[in-house]
Amino acid sequence: MGKVTSKKRSNALAQANIAPVERLNIFKMNTGLGQHMLKNPLVAQGIVDKAEIKSADVVLEVGPGTGNLTVKILEKARKVIAVEMDPRMAAEVTKRVQGKPEQKKLEVILGDVIKADLPYFDVCISNTPYQISSPLVFKLLNLPRPPRVSVLMFQREFAMRLVARPGDPLYCRLSVNVQMWATVTHVMKVGKNNFRPPPKVESSVVRIEPKNPRPPVDFDEWDGLLRICFVRKNRTISAGFKSTAVTDILEKNYRAYCSQSDIMLDDAVQVGILIDRVLEETGMSDKRAGKCDEADFLKLLYAFHQVGIHFA
Repeated sequence: MGKVTSKKRSNALAQANIAPVERLNIFKMNTGLGQHMLKNPLVAQGIVDKAEIKSADVVLEVGPGTGNLTVKILEKARKVIAVEMDPRMAAEVTKRVQGKPEQKKLEVILGDVIKADLPYFDVCISNTPYQISSPLVFKLLNLPRPPRVSVLMFQREFAMRLVARPGDPLYCRLSVNVQMWATVTHVMKVGKNNFRPPPKVESSVVRIEPKNPRPPVDFDEWDGLLRICFVRKNRTISAGFKSTAVTDILEKNYRAYCSQSDIMLDDAVQVGILIDRVLEETGMSDKRAGKCDEADFLKLLYAFHQVGIHFA
């Protein structure tokens, strides 16, 4: 068998549209940073297709790695802003388009996407490092102008929590929180062998579309209520409010609310009794959080606000 020359090998890599660094393993992937490079071009194309990118769109890509997704996004978008923590990867994705027309369409930001002040973008695409899964979702949803759509790859269980419905085993505070602000759909399953190196768990891709108009609810208030309700999602909701620590916090919030609203504090009023009354009057006392939907929690939050009890 003839020897494979460097030129032939480079041509083969180019035809496969795979970065040479991935095939030749010039440097070791940092799995501690969640570096599992997507190597299947069909999966990469499927992710880009589901984002429905318009020719005028600016796309934020989180963790571009060596650019296998990036080059496909660049074919569709007006501009790609790639945020990468690893300087080696940032150099590789930059090198990937060097001297090509796409070079002018790519901006690489070196840093932590969670801490960074992000410029405006229309669409977000990410092969998400597992450590930032939840922070990334909530950062995107809480932006003053959230992206029109986000197509994000997560570890399978996290992805299924995002789409879980009341009564599902994986339904949790995360499910209610995200579904309050956005419509979330499961797009595809992605097996571990589609990555290099293969992760220990399977992955899934979800599509997140923020609700427009945004629900007129304060995020911290909403999350504060859910934290209490989901302390033990299979116990009654009233059980979560029996904790002395919870009652103390809500009493402090109640006093702060009365002070800010110029309401005379009545020493005869006991916050614990107010809590019990709200839970009974709303019919939520004996319900389980794991079986309640957004409407149930909104009803509860509104009733608490009516008696001056707040969660942030």
